[in-house]
Amino acid sequence: MPKPKKHVLVCVQGRPAGHPRGSCQDKACAQTWQAFSDEFTTRNLWASGFQLTNTGCLGPCHLGPSVLVYPDAIMYTGVKPEDVGTIIDEHLMFDQPVARLLAPADVWA
Repeated sequence: MPKPKKHVLVCVQGRPAGHPRGSCQDKACAQTWQAFSDEFTTRNLWASGFQLTNTGCLGPCHLGPSVLVYPDAIMYTGVKPEDVGTIIDEHLMFDQPVARLLAPADVWA
């Protein structure tokens, strides 16, 4: 497998109702994941050197849905399906992170 240009990880973690950490699943991560999957297919990003993976917990459950882009180590939080096109257009295509969706600095502390 060739090294991807960018690898997008989308949290789809679910936890039982009332769990103290919550989960991205409680914040409609499935719709965000589906939007990424649809856009990757529509734009043929799979064949253009990009990778997409759904994953378990990325950490900031209370801020989800969370999306992590590597190798840039950029985390987005509160990502909604309508944000997916912007992330692809700006970050994946032109290496410009989407400032309004960046995880707060203390997420990495």
